[in-house]
Amino acid sequence: MPRSRVLAACAVPVVALVAVAGLAPLPFAIAQPGTTADVLGEVKGREVITITGAPVRPTTGQLRMTTILATGPGTDVDLGDVADAWFRADRAVLPHDSVYPPGKSDAEIEKRNLGQMKESQDAAALAALDHLGLDPERVKVELHLADVGGPSAGLLFALGIVDKLDGDGDGGDLTGGRSVAGTGTITPDGKVGAVGGVSLKTQAASRDGATVFLVPKDECSDAQAELPDGMRLVPVGTLNDAVASLRALGQGQESKVPSC
Repeated sequence: MPRSRVLAACAVPVVALVAVAGLAPLPFAIAQPGTTADVLGEVKGREVITITGAPVRPTTGQLRMTTILATGPGTDVDLGDVADAWFRADRAVLPHDSVYPPGKSDAEIEKRNLGQMKESQDAAALAALDHLGLDPERVKVELHLADVGGPSAGLLFALGIVDKLDGDGDGGDLTGGRSVAGTGTITPDGKVGAVGGVSLKTQAASRDGATVFLVPKDECSDAQAELPDGMRLVPVGTLNDAVASLRALGQGQESKVPSC
């Protein structure tokens, strides 16, 4: 058999394998910038933060919590999807199990995410009230944010509570009238933790008008990867760090604000 015919014959199964691989589901999820929400405002006609037992001040500016949007737990991702996402700044390819716990149904995953959000809200309220020296038995905080799960809004919830109760401590807004975004888990004692997906969240924040982004300090390098023009990154390790940085920005004390 001529060499050309041998090569052609060998190429047939190779092409077939490539075609099959291109259509076969892969163990990945594709993520992109998700929605943002101003925790100082309303979502679906309802205040995100409601406080009783202490005077609440009017606020200007915005504190935007950020999200990523990932393909669903039951969605097949093939080679074409991965290749497309690999070359796009507004997409990320993530191991499926890092986004969705293995062996869990869609309903179980949703229940877990909502449970994490509730824990995050409770921790945010305790952290904010402790920061302000207020008694959680007397000051009650309710947080309402539908259709969002997970713990990554904790820092922004805590900052929203601080802004509504105390602002910058001198009668002004903690935001300084800016649109500030960010992400980060929070513990009841005010420690801020990493969340993942920060480079996509900075893009969502920029799209929705934010100019300052608060990022867990351990994720500075990730946040810088696809940083939008005009976005200032401020690393934080605690709620105290975040409050101090925002107050310094509002007072024009740029040298007191850390950078990634």
